[in-house]
Amino acid sequence: MINKRLLVKNLLAHNDENSFYDKKRFIAIGEKEGKAKFLKHVCALANSNPKNNSFIVVGVEDEDNTIVGVDFFDDSKIQNLVNAYLENPPIISYENIPFPHLKEGKVVGLVTIRSIGKVCALRKNIWKYFGGSVFFREGSISLPKAYGVELKDINSKTVETIEQHARNNIELTLDGVIDFLNNRHKDLESDYKVFKEQFVVCWAGNTKVVKGQTYYYRVDIELINEQVKLFYSDLDEVTIDYDDNSFSTMEYVHLGLGSKQKYYPLEKVVIRFNDNGTYKIESKLLFEPPQYDKKTLFHVYNSSKSLISKIKNDTPLNSMENEDLNYLADTFLICYLNGFEEARDQMDLAKNLVKNKYPKTYTSLKEALRILRKVKYN
Repeated sequence: MINKRLLVKNLLAHNDENSFYDKKRFIAIGEKEGKAKFLKHVCALANSNPKNNSFIVVGVEDEDNTIVGVDFFDDSKIQNLVNAYLENPPIISYENIPFPHLKEGKVVGLVTIRSIGKVCALRKNIWKYFGGSVFFREGSISLPKAYGVELKDINSKTVETIEQHARNNIELTLDGVIDFLNNRHKDLESDYKVFKEQFVVCWAGNTKVVKGQTYYYRVDIELINEQVKLFYSDLDEVTIDYDDNSFSTMEYVHLGLGSKQKYYPLEKVVIRFNDNGTYKIESKLLFEPPQYDKKTLFHVYNSSKSLISKIKNDTPLNSMENEDLNYLADTFLICYLNGFEEARDQMDLAKNLVKNKYPKTYTSLKEALRILRKVKYN
């Protein structure tokens, strides 16, 4: 069974107006002009799709596909209207589709048109259209055609795919969620959230709590059935937030001189879900590096350079210097972000020197360079 609300969302999300689909802010078949235009579009869609359904979605803004809705419409006479004015009339239905976000009494109209396989034409004059006129769709426009009238099947596979995606395929969605939670990430803390009755986001990761705030690391996020994935490594620390319309992550950098470390926001990623079946992923760099006194930075920078020199010359390190190694990457990163341009070269040099002997420091330097690349790129 086709879920008509999902069908509307799929039409709006994946297609501009074309030879099998049209959208209208409203239709006014109580007036002669509105009735004539409606019949023209029905005729054109039927002729352009002799072997599959075509659709008119009513209650949608043309510019941005925003679903605004229309008043409930009694469709009991719409087939009679089509029969009266069209030769070889298609089978037509008008359905009132409720959407949760619309005001009370507002719905989306879905007109489904099914050709009987014969050329459809106006039976008699109406408004400025003459009896005998035949219309076809050219892109998003319904145009008259006086010669070379031939029914061609070009949309069947496309429409079939759209209708298939609109079916209530609960099994596939549940299989994806269960596989994510119970199989691929059974060793991690995991959860899921459904958005707009259509999108399911699953996430899993390790957690730690710092000063009452839960941070995730080694995080895997997946928008089920949309082939969209986000991943954060063991070195990344993120928070996760969501409401009815969006899912967001905030990545943090644990940074500071010596043992005085703080969390600084690095980047925010937001997945926004719209009522018309679309979604958008937005990312924004938020990082503002901590600022320090230049005299303090000269001191720690020179100390770090001295430490690198000792490692280069294989000079044994004392216990305090071994402790300073834990903060080497942060020191160079902060110095660079405070105007010490040569600190970047020192990071590259240090990374090569500590790779085999001090793997923890090597990993932290790689992470610091990743942050620099992200800041520079943005």
